[in-house]
Amino acid sequence: MGECKGHEGTIHEISFSVPSSPQVICSCSSDGTVRAWDTRNFKQISALRGSASQEMFTFSFGGSSGNLLAAGSNAQVLLWDWRNSKQVACLEESHMDDVTQVKFAPNQQSKLISAAVDGLACVFDTDGDIDEDNHLLSVMNAETSVAKVGFFGNTYQKLWCLTHIETLSIWDWNDGSRELNLEDARSLATDKWNLDHVDYFVDCHYSLPDDRLWLIGGTSAGTLGYFPVRNDPAGAICSAEAILEGGHTGVVRTVYPAAGTHGNLGQNRGIFGWTGGEDGRLCCWRSDEIAEIRKSWISSSLVSKLQKKTKSRHQPY
Repeated sequence: MGECKGHEGTIHEISFSVPSSPQVICSCSSDGTVRAWDTRNFKQISALRGSASQEMFTFSFGGSSGNLLAAGSNAQVLLWDWRNSKQVACLEESHMDDVTQVKFAPNQQSKLISAAVDGLACVFDTDGDIDEDNHLLSVMNAETSVAKVGFFGNTYQKLWCLTHIETLSIWDWNDGSRELNLEDARSLATDKWNLDHVDYFVDCHYSLPDDRLWLIGGTSAGTLGYFPVRNDPAGAICSAEAILEGGHTGVVRTVYPAAGTHGNLGQNRGIFGWTGGEDGRLCCWRSDEIAEIRKSWISSSLVSKLQKKTKSRHQPY
């Protein structure tokens, strides 16, 4: 359809997340910029810059008025008013290493969580003139480099945290307490299906209607499993409820659920979601309920795979 050209380094994150502008896609890059593009003509409409030596690893829109854009950089959290492109804060005392994640809380848009390679997750209040002395509310220590974090719970009061050594922890971010810490999460997940060893975790997915959290793990051969997570050390990871198999031939790096999957997992109709991997493939998965169109497309050839070659099932046992 088109290309958005302008970045001069690795693109770390993209998102259709600009408030009230569904046609705008944003991206951040190791070239030190967060850029916005109009997907109707693929033209760049704005570029926010840090210093020349900074990489931008992550970004998030939020704030009490919805006007803030936060970005994670080299040991810094930067905030702009995206409406006028003015930088309003540079928080550089809370983290000692690359900031891998910034996210505004869904139900408390003034609260911002940042997480970094230093193992820390910090909670900031972004109301008023932002500074670390008065706006750093709490610090959580995951004790190892943080890869991804996300909110869940019926009021989004919980935080899940995946690390670069494939551990999973769950926190109540309002009081900074850790409720669950699974250092052997891969082994626990492996025990909950009859396929190969779970080698890595891609992401977590939360369904608000069900108040359920799934941990998405994968094998080096490209098979994915959705493992329900309970906040109970005795049985934290449950048997896989969805297995995506036959689309990828290598490590899967990203999972994007279809809009319908915010309902009951495995009971939605139509597209289940999309996955992208190191094999250069972009696969689209369909739910089992529509067996006649259960297919997985591969971006390199832009053709659908035959059903007999695709195994996509929700109840494998």
